[in-house]
Amino acid sequence: MSPSSLMVSPEVADALADGRPVVALESTIISHGLPRPRNHAAAREFERLLRERGVVPATVAVLDGIPRVGLDAEGVRRIAEDALVKASVRDLPILAARGASGATTVAATAHLAARAGVRVFATGGLGGVHRGAAETFDESADIPTLASTPITVVSAGVKSVLDIAATLERLESLSVPVVGYGTTRFPAFWLRDSGHELDWAVESAAEVAAIMAARDEAGSSSGIVVANPVPVADEWEPAEHDRVLAQALAEADAAGLRGKAVTPFLLGRIVELSEGRSLEVNLDLARNNVRVAADIATAWAARP
Repeated sequence: MSPSSLMVSPEVADALADGRPVVALESTIISHGLPRPRNHAAAREFERLLRERGVVPATVAVLDGIPRVGLDAEGVRRIAEDALVKASVRDLPILAARGASGATTVAATAHLAARAGVRVFATGGLGGVHRGAAETFDESADIPTLASTPITVVSAGVKSVLDIAATLERLESLSVPVVGYGTTRFPAFWLRDSGHELDWAVESAAEVAAIMAARDEAGSSSGIVVANPVPVADEWEPAEHDRVLAQALAEADAAGLRGKAVTPFLLGRIVELSEGRSLEVNLDLARNNVRVAADIATAWAARP
């Protein structure tokens, strides 16, 4: 991608030039992951949380065919209120050619942010290997993109509707480091513990920054996944989570859903069956990830 086809906001460009901390934020969580009008309030809140910590927010989206790293108030409004397509890396040249707009997924956000020189990215949860992928080959582009994109992503693991064991295996196979933030247990988005053990844990943002520096020195081009569990007080009650997930899975099976139709159905039904509880946990964990990403970006900027 040529520099002219990537628009970096003056605020983000100045911060990067000065070595000040910057954190990328994805737009799909706003346009597709949260209901209106709460999504607009959440987008502004995530940016505010960063600024309160002295960190420059770099919300990423494609508007009118131009990939943008850092949005003004009107851009934030558009990703919340306009009907935007969900754009992964493969969709970027199509949007550019058509002058169209799209909300960027984790993969596209990581790709564009890294191109701009942003090194830390906060999201809710990663995409991963879907249940039944042995037959459908359904795997999120987030995983292979992180294998070749030097950015540190803070997430609350992956949603429990995915095949978490297979997701961790794929990350390992592609040599993407995964470290637990204050934990050796991989989180499952709404839950703090997926039941899967991690090889490595860190206790501070400075440790993550040190790993980032060591990766650079080693010449690695992969990203780093910081698995940050939802705070104890905000976790969805596990028994209720398990009941709702089981019912949603049974309904999807009874409806004969397969492949890419399954996950959107499950996520929608989980919100309905939980009477909005899953949505509140989603917001809480996203806020927590933004705070941790701010700390990591600050530690990274403070390195000599």
